[in-house]
Amino acid sequence: MSVIINYKPSFFKKNSPNIILFSDENFNISGLKKNVLNSDYSFISDLIKTKDKKDKILSFDISSKRKIILVSLKKNVKNFEIENLGAKFYDLFKENKQNEYNLNSDTLPSKLNNLLGHFLHGIKLKSYIFEKYKTKKSKKKISIIVTGKNKPSFKDQLKFKAIEEGTFYTRDLVSEPGNILHPDEYAKRLNSLKKYGLKINIYDEKKLKKLGMNTLLGVGQGSVRGSYLVTMEWNGAKDKSKPLAFVGKGVCFDTGGISLKPAKFMEDMTYDMAGSAVVVGLMKSLALRKAKINAVGVVGLVENMPGGNAQRPGDIVKSYSGKTVEILNTDAEGRLVLADALTYTEEKFKPKFIVDLATLTGAIIVSLGSEYAGLFSNDDKLSKQLINAGEKVEEKVWRMPLNKNFDKLIDSKNADMQNINYVGGAGSTTAAQFLQRFILNKTPWAHLDIAGMAFSKYGGALNSGGATGYGVRLLNKLIEDHYE
Repeated sequence: MSVIINYKPSFFKKNSPNIILFSDENFNISGLKKNVLNSDYSFISDLIKTKDKKDKILSFDISSKRKIILVSLKKNVKNFEIENLGAKFYDLFKENKQNEYNLNSDTLPSKLNNLLGHFLHGIKLKSYIFEKYKTKKSKKKISIIVTGKNKPSFKDQLKFKAIEEGTFYTRDLVSEPGNILHPDEYAKRLNSLKKYGLKINIYDEKKLKKLGMNTLLGVGQGSVRGSYLVTMEWNGAKDKSKPLAFVGKGVCFDTGGISLKPAKFMEDMTYDMAGSAVVVGLMKSLALRKAKINAVGVVGLVENMPGGNAQRPGDIVKSYSGKTVEILNTDAEGRLVLADALTYTEEKFKPKFIVDLATLTGAIIVSLGSEYAGLFSNDDKLSKQLINAGEKVEEKVWRMPLNKNFDKLIDSKNADMQNINYVGGAGSTTAAQFLQRFILNKTPWAHLDIAGMAFSKYGGALNSGGATGYGVRLLNKLIEDHYE
């Protein structure tokens, strides 16, 4: 269902259909008397006594075609809280037959924190649906007409829209089925992002073999589809400062390879490319909002299939870094894709920091469920910045340990390292410990294991189920607060 927002300079009409007004957390409406008809004020004043004040949004049916909706705001409301209120508003009224709403922004307490912008942002984020392959698509639209002076600036409107479009693009990519969004198609779609001002370079199998990216290529060699590394550069700073680097795992479908996964829930493995989709959505949003930073996104795109040429357990491959890896389990493939991508990103772009994202381990879901992404890092400053940004947008991260004592669990007798810990335990940590070995020049680095966050069966505060787009808003906030 699409949401259309129109900002109109015209005066607010007290008899408009479906009025949205804001009140304090106790639903004290004495200050709203000038914004409603006298008869409506008396009606609401009487009914509000019977309403449960725990609800943050109250609706009063003035007639079959007209409502007055009160949204309560507590003092010092946080941005994510008002976004969640916007999402709740969408859920409450998306089925309303009268789909035009008139929002009086002058009833907001102030312009501080851009309250209206965040409220509308929450509505927009919650409204996303993926119905590309349905023959009957929803034609319903919600129209919100905003009057008053407390509206977001044009610059802020562009920023919110850019983040929404980046998040929606990430959700679109994750929602695509594996037969459509295979690595060949994915690479083509990324090439089309040039129109937004991104510099795109696509490295196909021939180029990757020449570079020596054998851990990435090994994952995809069982598929009839190609394997790729794609770089996306945004140069928004006036100087030639070092870029911020974001690296994503793009396993378009993960069968597990020869180490085949169980059939149950394997259909969900279309979202094993969510880490790469976050990087892509972030880069698109940075370009759309003309972010004043230099940034690079790097994604490894493969399909992990059990074909006749597939990688076998026991194979030994040489990575781009020169380090050798013994493959003990072909279903521990994401770290192999990221290994080459991380070393290449560090060497080629010499970034200020590297943040990688991947649906890397089921173990992180055991640890943190769907409340936090696992954060592993070699840098305290970067970790604190990510934690802080996550709290502000409610895309939370929880720092997990890295320690040299875990290295013995991935040391191999036959190669420099092995791709899984066969002893058992610490599955997410040993995966991160593996990745850390491919950061060669002590670049500040953080790994976000988003296996529990990228996809939701049941929906969350700002999504209605399916692909969440987790990470786009988190990383935008990181950049906005600390690097712009």
